[in-house]
Amino acid sequence: MFCEFEIKMTRSMDEAWTRCCHRLRTELGEDVFLSWFGSLKLETVAAGRATFTISTKFLKSWVEAHYQEKILAALNGEIGGVSAIHVGVRASGGVKTVAREVVNAKVLVEETVAIGLKPAPAAEPAARRSGVKGDGRNVLESLCGSPLDRRLTFSNFLVGRANQLAFNAAQRVIDSDPGDSPAFNPLFVHASVGLGKTHMLQAIAHSALVAGRSVIYLTAEKFMYGFVSALQSQQALAFKDVLRSIDLLIFDDVQFLTGRVIQAEFGHTLNALVDSGRQIVVAADRPPGDLESLDERVRSRLAGGLSVEIGLLDEALRLKILEARISAARSQNPHFELAPQVVAFVAHSIVSNGRDLEGAVNRLIAHSAPGQPMLTVEQAEAAIRDLIRAREPRRVKIEDIQKLVANHYSVTRADILSSRRTATVVKPRQVAMYLAKALTLRSLPEIGRRFGGRDHTTVLHAVRKIEGLTASNPTMKEEIELLKRMLQD
Repeated sequence: MFCEFEIKMTRSMDEAWTRCCHRLRTELGEDVFLSWFGSLKLETVAAGRATFTISTKFLKSWVEAHYQEKILAALNGEIGGVSAIHVGVRASGGVKTVAREVVNAKVLVEETVAIGLKPAPAAEPAARRSGVKGDGRNVLESLCGSPLDRRLTFSNFLVGRANQLAFNAAQRVIDSDPGDSPAFNPLFVHASVGLGKTHMLQAIAHSALVAGRSVIYLTAEKFMYGFVSALQSQQALAFKDVLRSIDLLIFDDVQFLTGRVIQAEFGHTLNALVDSGRQIVVAADRPPGDLESLDERVRSRLAGGLSVEIGLLDEALRLKILEARISAARSQNPHFELAPQVVAFVAHSIVSNGRDLEGAVNRLIAHSAPGQPMLTVEQAEAAIRDLIRAREPRRVKIEDIQKLVANHYSVTRADILSSRRTATVVKPRQVAMYLAKALTLRSLPEIGRRFGGRDHTTVLHAVRKIEGLTASNPTMKEEIELLKRMLQD
């Protein structure tokens, strides 16, 4: 009789817990439920306390820290009178977890084949039997990836308007102490290719390592390979533990993260690190809201921190980058030298990204030879023609001519329009008049009026003067050609 009553109670409890699981599955979603509740088992309910067992210490601590209230609400909705829960670890050890990992591994193999990745080979049977030693060294090795590029540090990271905000945010990350709560978490950096986001991420990693912090730098591809390998070799829990024990996770190219199970694991990692006050830095080629292929919960978490953009490099920053590349090139090519007007032309013409600037320097080195004259602007243009983005000719305005010429000759536009006749003002004024005649459809009288109300004969004199100088002075000819290109690009 007693035994029969106990069996009925057990069946009733199992049915109630099944209904609770349905509630939790509906509220949290399939991926979250399977990740954290797949091995959770209700053992007893007595004196207002529900006792559970679960397969690992990690899952126990996570469930207790994040899901106690939700479990209590589900239990009280089905059973009632439950005021506390207790979770213990099953000594028999993780049969459900292993089974779940085998299922995940199968799903991941199918996903990685579908997206063109080759899954890592499964561990040898001996390794499978021995498992992972206490420090999870095998998994850590799979997470470390390629060594950081020692050249990509903040010592050679050039800052301008395009990346100032992102640089300031990166400095906040590396200046904070490990015990401090992150000012913004995660830090999300987005930019098009070749604008320096990977340089910034690796520079953060270098600085954090120098400060003695534990850091992992991962690309999306490396994360996917590591996770697939960990599941296949039954080291998934060690994989999770390694990622959740670091001070700083730096994750590059998150837009390439694919696969339902992989994205779910990445989302759990984000949540665990953010909730424990660990810093995360993520980079992509677009803002979080535009990452349509990512799970909505992951996008929401990424957007919950600080999102900063590295914009297109402005001309001043392009010039700094170009000068740094030329200086570095001289260490291996001492004969290499570029005229200032050529450097200015390249910085003005190549507007796409820093990689094209580096490519331009390599082209110019190849077209230079010891003992030969420095390249002219025309020769430089021929060498880098395919790197210059095709653009429609720009409609040139007289005001633009006046501003550019004034800036080039270190005078003001007001000086050019004034009646001053000093040599430092007359030459820029005549150059500007000549360019106005050459690049616009304005008549000589109209140009004269736009230059402080001057007579058309003054404009004609200026045009003839500059034509004579360009015919007899190669340097003057190059100067005028450079100004024309800058105005028309």
